[in-house]
Amino acid sequence: MAGKQAKLLTPSQVRSVLRHVNRSRYPVRDRAILLLSLKAGLRAGEIASLTWPMLLGADGRVGDWLELYDMAAKNGSGRVIPLHPLLKAALVRLLGQRGPGSHVIESERAERMRPSSVVNWFARLYGELGLEGCSSHSGRRTFITRAARLVFKVGGSLRDVQQLAGHSSIDQTQGYIEGDSRAKRRLVELL
Repeated sequence: MAGKQAKLLTPSQVRSVLRHVNRSRYPVRDRAILLLSLKAGLRAGEIASLTWPMLLGADGRVGDWLELYDMAAKNGSGRVIPLHPLLKAALVRLLGQRGPGSHVIESERAERMRPSSVVNWFARLYGELGLEGCSSHSGRRTFITRAARLVFKVGGSLRDVQQLAGHSSIDQTQGYIEGDSRAKRRLVELL
């Protein structure tokens, strides 16, 4: 897939993938992996590097924010990401099932999953569903594109999306954002 961007997931594909992971061998863990990509925009390596202290408050419970440390982020681009309610619920459930070990996402042998294992996990998942062109980056691209389309509704700017994505420049963020033909048509009609 060199030279090509990962495909975005449509809302119906997201629902389909969520249903699929709910029937997997490790549904609680698998739902958390998927939502970390779709609802927090994390890269495979960031998902693999995520530890419980980045999610837990002083009371030992999952907080409202994910504090991705520089050491866990690509190019030291640590950031703070508000937790989407679906993601928070999945993490609470995962914590209740496994307890606060070291890493949030573990293999069946209770070891940290390597970034390549997370990449392979996504490849298997999308392959099982016949979603061609999708990869571990599809959830991230979907997150960034949806955030860019909605940010103006909450009084934000593309800079907010850039910070959530952990990009060093707006240009980098813009490269992730997929255009929308219907929106372009409506925009031109308004001119």
